[in-house]
Amino acid sequence: MSENNTVREIRINPIMPSESVLVASARGLRPRQEEERIPHDSRAHVDSCPFCKGNEEQTPPTILAVPDEENWNIRVVRNLFPVLGTESDQSNISFGMQQVMDGYGHHEVIIDHFEHGMEIHGMSHEHLEMLVGTYRRRMEELYNSDDRIKYVLVFKNFGSAAGASIKHTHSQLIAMPIVPENVYNEVLSSQNYYRKYHQCVFCSLIDEALTFEATIYNRDSGEVRRKIDVGQYVVERGERFIAIKPFASRYEWEVHILPLRHQSDFMQITPEDTVDFARVLKRTMQRLDKVLGGAQYNYYFHTVPRCELSNDCDESYHWHMEICPRTSIPTGFELGSGLFITTISPEDAAARLREAL
Repeated sequence: MSENNTVREIRINPIMPSESVLVASARGLRPRQEEERIPHDSRAHVDSCPFCKGNEEQTPPTILAVPDEENWNIRVVRNLFPVLGTESDQSNISFGMQQVMDGYGHHEVIIDHFEHGMEIHGMSHEHLEMLVGTYRRRMEELYNSDDRIKYVLVFKNFGSAAGASIKHTHSQLIAMPIVPENVYNEVLSSQNYYRKYHQCVFCSLIDEALTFEATIYNRDSGEVRRKIDVGQYVVERGERFIAIKPFASRYEWEVHILPLRHQSDFMQITPEDTVDFARVLKRTMQRLDKVLGGAQYNYYFHTVPRCELSNDCDESYHWHMEICPRTSIPTGFELGSGLFITTISPEDAAARLREAL
């Protein structure tokens, strides 16, 4: 699809049909004041930063250090300002229509790298393998040690526009006694698709991205209305993982990374998987950085929850990482309607990312 063609259409999310995205490429041409770009703090060490090596006494005690506490490359600590905590013992209560649940859970900070200004795309493959392995170790430990935990969300906020309050590169982990609504709905929708078509919806989308092509013509004029080429949504592909631009992208440069082989649970990732995942993640982040010139973003993992809902979803659900660069602020229309607006067609965005390296 050419950038010169105006696209104005509502796209239905094939994974979550209740979600829609409005692609309006002409909106990208409207006059607007350029946002001031905040320079990245690329320093290797900052004396006042609590996450820098040598300042360990400024954080809560170490939960996990890789490879060890003295020579750590990655360090995990309890969040000093947790959104959920194990010290809470309030019983669940309700009054009238109002309900309150105990704010129980675990909130940890994963200091991704000992260098203050290191970015994901600048980390070595070996370091990214350690980081992904750390995510898995902490998730497994929390699930195995606390029966109250139904879902562990691993996520990263990078840049002030993405909600990061400390500039030193870090991820976070929140273990909670509930399943987040978006994950819950994703699991239900994938189960419904599997019951109807006997195939995982995520696997179907991967198959389409790698094999499907079509040309749609105008019935009256015979002109080409839409041409879908094999691989036009593929941003990066490894031996075991693939990075895809969603057809109904909520964010202009949103990319998802999925295992090519069906896996419902992030806990199923093997050391061999981790090697390829690290490579695909690094190259995807390099592409985003090249196109956006210093992207601020959120990324997070969606995996099968630990509750009755997940008892029969091993075949229907597919774990994945969602990368959401923050290049705009949601408008009143988006907040009021729940309909995301993207001003770049996903096809053009995917093409630009593929051409970046």
